[in-house]
Amino acid sequence: MALKGKMVIGQSGGPTTVINQSLVGAVLAARKHADITGILGAHHGIAGIMNEDFIDLTTQSVDELECLANTPAAGLGSVRLKPGKAECERVFEAFRKHDVRYFFYIGGNDSAETAHIISEMAKDANYDFCTVHLPKTIDNDLRVTDHCPGFASAARFVALAFMGDDRDNAALAGVKINVVMGRHAGFLTAASALARQDEGDGPHLIYLPERVFDIASFQADVKRIMDEYGRCVVAVSEGISDADGNPIASSGERDSHGNVQLSGTGALGDFLSAKVKEAYAGKTVRVRADTFGYLQRSFPTIVSAVDAKEARESGAFGVEHAVKNGDNGSVAIRRLSNDPYASDYFITPLSTVAREATEMKDECIHADGNDVTDAWLDYLRPLVGPLPRMGKLF
Repeated sequence: MALKGKMVIGQSGGPTTVINQSLVGAVLAARKHADITGILGAHHGIAGIMNEDFIDLTTQSVDELECLANTPAAGLGSVRLKPGKAECERVFEAFRKHDVRYFFYIGGNDSAETAHIISEMAKDANYDFCTVHLPKTIDNDLRVTDHCPGFASAARFVALAFMGDDRDNAALAGVKINVVMGRHAGFLTAASALARQDEGDGPHLIYLPERVFDIASFQADVKRIMDEYGRCVVAVSEGISDADGNPIASSGERDSHGNVQLSGTGALGDFLSAKVKEAYAGKTVRVRADTFGYLQRSFPTIVSAVDAKEARESGAFGVEHAVKNGDNGSVAIRRLSNDPYASDYFITPLSTVAREATEMKDECIHADGNDVTDAWLDYLRPLVGPLPRMGKLF
């Protein structure tokens, strides 16, 4: 017998270009079920639930929701908050007061952890309740799933940005360093490899957090590429660290989940630029650095069609599963084929996704530690979709 009562849906963590697709997919699916007696959007996630700050999601027209679905960033507002015992008690007070029996939380592994904590509290309280985590992260570091909604669109942004930046670098040669998001997983930085269309195209070097970053090796790599091509484009992850596991650059700030802020400033790019200039021992060399920052995750119009479709369908799938089975869990994507690309969805226990993250596989990272392999490109291309061809005169 299905649970009967209201549902709450919230968004958490870093926004993405397609996070609202998951929201709208869930809302439209929920509207079809009589057992879901009301649909409440939590304003700023868990914080909104504690404050009973809800948005009624039954009054919007389908056209309004479709417009929202195609709008980047979190339409409900996001939050970075790990609830403790006191916060969870306030959450359940709000759930009981509003007769909430379903909770859907859109987010990454920290959000999955929050969903897991709440689901365990419901069990302890003997409160009939279903919690489903809807996956989202541009970092692509959730366990179990083949890939994460939000990643492919951010990867498309990165590939396109490097395609343009490579042409800029070819026009005015020098060393260009681009710092890419992803925390301790290199998936998004590795997406820069899709920018290459011809021999000699950048990025010429790709550094991922899955490998130790050695300053001397970096300097030697840049000089080798400069000798070969007369220019060098570098993709570097914000999460690169030394042999002792210390970030090469970090603000030292942490959120409530303990995550260190990595690329909130241009510190890493500036540091690496200085190291390149140091390697040339006073000789003039043109070096520039950019930190892509938040542009990667919420840039309108640069959307992967596969990403938008799967984000929408994962939201709807989570609701259908909850109503039919009443089981807690996290929605995951299973890849069925690459050519043509096809996928489906399944539920994995919250404990398999909560908190812990995954990273790039060894088979996808070049043995030299400064590039990716064809296996990575085979994995990535169907998700990102076709990219424009760059015209060249030389």
